[in-house]
Amino acid sequence: MIIRCIIIDDEPLAIKVIESHLAEFKNIELVNSFDNPLDALQTIESGNIDAVFLDINMPGMSGLDFIKNSRHDYQIIITTAYREYAVESFELDVLDYLVKPIPFNRFLKTINKLNQALNQNQAKNDDYIGNKDPFIFLKVDKKLVKILLKDILFIESLKDYIKVITVQGNYLVHKSLTGITEELPNSNFIRVHRSYTIAIDKIKSVEGNLVEIGTKKIPIGRNYVKHVKETIFNNNKDLHV
Repeated sequence: MIIRCIIIDDEPLAIKVIESHLAEFKNIELVNSFDNPLDALQTIESGNIDAVFLDINMPGMSGLDFIKNSRHDYQIIITTAYREYAVESFELDVLDYLVKPIPFNRFLKTINKLNQALNQNQAKNDDYIGNKDPFIFLKVDKKLVKILLKDILFIESLKDYIKVITVQGNYLVHKSLTGITEELPNSNFIRVHRSYTIAIDKIKSVEGNLVEIGTKKIPIGRNYVKHVKETIFNNNKDLHV
């Protein structure tokens, strides 16, 4: 699935940074960049725009005013140097709020949220014939690797890194377990321990406070037991216990 997006920002340097970040993703097409919302209207109204990277403080019309005064069926990502508009922005149902300067690792999290949101929207459409295999991008050895969610078995925390165990192989990523868990759909991924997040549909059995995935037995942390077992058993009625 190709994601079509535009940038609206009155700072040329900020536009260049976002353009540079977007260029790392093969499934994203940057349609155009604009220095004010009014110039972008024609492109937006023509349809076929999936996401808008939108600054807040701009001459003529602010980003927030633009959201309030326009109907949209696309995702909005705020890009601003100011933190104080975050609450108001999320009340306007923006997808994410990025504070400049925007580091690539934080931008990557936004792109994964965008992919997930668009896949969910498409799945609700009865005429959907698009990508039926949701995925996430992970930065591995200085390159972006596309991982299908259906291939993930579990994820293990290793101090400042995580190890993503998949049916295709293992990937070492400089990221926190909390961060990666937030980017995964909670309908099939659940944190079971301070060091483990697992794919619910890959569980073979549950024995005491251990879950078995493949040949690995993963502990369920004491603080996670009640929520984890309730979630697992609600999703897997036929599990061996």
